[in-house]
Amino acid sequence: MPNSANQFAPAPPPWTLHGEGIILIYSFKKSWVKSKANLPAELQGQFKGGFGYVMLVDYSSSPVGPYHELLFIPGQFGEKKFQSITRILVSSEASTDQGRKNWGIPKETATFHWEKESGKDHIRVELEGKMILDTEISHGGIPFPISTALLPLRLKQTLDEKTYLTLPKGRGWGKLARVKRMQVDPQLFPDLEGIQPLVALKVNPFSIDFPVPTLLPNHE
Repeated sequence: MPNSANQFAPAPPPWTLHGEGIILIYSFKKSWVKSKANLPAELQGQFKGGFGYVMLVDYSSSPVGPYHELLFIPGQFGEKKFQSITRILVSSEASTDQGRKNWGIPKETATFHWEKESGKDHIRVELEGKMILDTEISHGGIPFPISTALLPLRLKQTLDEKTYLTLPKGRGWGKLARVKRMQVDPQLFPDLEGIQPLVALKVNPFSIDFPVPTLLPNHE
């Protein structure tokens, strides 16, 4: 993170972002989430199941310019079954800065290597020279429309003693995908090795809207 709070020009919400990406949908066991998902203190003991997600995104445009992203959502938490991004890496310092300030999303800045071939993506994410995630994903078939109307996102994030509720809405065209290889450093990212997603999707193109969040009392 930059030392100066004024290093980046403010880019307040709402944001609309465009690009392409990969969505891996999981159903994680409670025991795995408790021991492997690196939950922050406010989420411990609150897991309620539901779908978990890993998303790898290549944003071609955003209010802070193009950037890459890797994020992890374990599932649903609390009586209201909200979701929370518990690990997220992006390739842009400006995205890190504004994501934390706008929505309480705990972004860190990392280095991405994203190679695209016909029907295949190879993605490697590194933090300070250490491999976080290295994966190869194939995709193909007939594209079909997808949107958050089918799998809604209700993100509740707590950061710097503030709690934000954000309801992103996305849409795009997806193709079925397959994880050919997945390697992670379990010290730096939840240990997904050996866990197969329920569904893997390549989404291209897509867009997503991140609205102005609602600030919540921290006890909700």
